[in-house]
Amino acid sequence: MFVLIGVDGCIPSDLGTGSDEEIDEERRLLYVAMTHAKEDLHIITPQRFYVHNQTHLDDRHVWAQRTRFITQQLMGQFEAAASADEPAVPTAAGLAAAAKAKIDIAARLKGVWD
Repeated sequence: MFVLIGVDGCIPSDLGTGSDEEIDEERRLLYVAMTHAKEDLHIITPQRFYVHNQTHLDDRHVWAQRTRFITQQLMGQFEAAASADEPAVPTAAGLAAAAKAKIDIAARLKGVWD
């Protein structure tokens, strides 16, 4: 099972942070996903999000923060992995190279399903 975008602002969502009850509901939903996964759970936490409505030459982004529901104490229960294409900690040189890189999304998706 995959939980996509396991970052604060998505889990819990900005819409679900208005009250303690809404935050508890978001925590419950993540718990349900984790317990239904049983043995194979992947929580995807991107390093950054690109800002919407920018020109094709812009590279404005915000850094992502792991969801508050997975605390530092719980991280010992997870196996952390970075994409083979990116280092675990971004460097200036790595970010500059990533900005110039061309990615064949169709080929990557096809590889996932093969």
